[in-house]
Amino acid sequence: MTTSQPAKTRPMRADARRNYERLLAAAATVLEEQGTEASLEEVARRAGVGIGTLYRHFPTRAALLEAVLQESMATLESRANVLAATPDPAAGLLLWLRDLAAYAARYRGLASTVMVNLVDERTEFESCAGMLHAAGKLLQRAQLSGGIRADVSMSDAVTLVNALVWSLEQGGGDPEQFERLFTVLADGLRHPAGA
Repeated sequence: MTTSQPAKTRPMRADARRNYERLLAAAATVLEEQGTEASLEEVARRAGVGIGTLYRHFPTRAALLEAVLQESMATLESRANVLAATPDPAAGLLLWLRDLAAYAARYRGLASTVMVNLVDERTEFESCAGMLHAAGKLLQRAQLSGGIRADVSMSDAVTLVNALVWSLEQGGGDPEQFERLFTVLADGLRHPAGA
């Protein structure tokens, strides 16, 4: 009886690697201009490749979006880890949520995409899971310090931030309104005085 060996992943050919990198660069530009529902044909055109090449590298829109956003999610994950070690983790959590809002506002439609992927157990956003795990540790530390309500989950906090970004996106994105609403959100997350 023979046992099959797992197939080794072959390194990407040089031309395939170039196409992959051109697709990522084009996608970042097109998504910033047109939002998360941007035309994939436009991404392929700007990268100088056919749509088939795009789909060989990224079989779904979510896979392309995940690849484009991976670095930002890794940055947010690192930031959550750093802020969890600060003397005031509640203030750190609010700083992290502000960073998350800036990230979600970068591409039109990203806030709603992130909210959908938070509740979908089949999500393709693997790097989102690492970011949320790190942020969850930050939240837990902030709750243990008494600075953040104990009945708030990470999913609650991220949903609130993304809902705020989404609502501002729909209304034209007034920065002053964002500041007011973020202050209300932050006040709601803080542990009630005297509780």
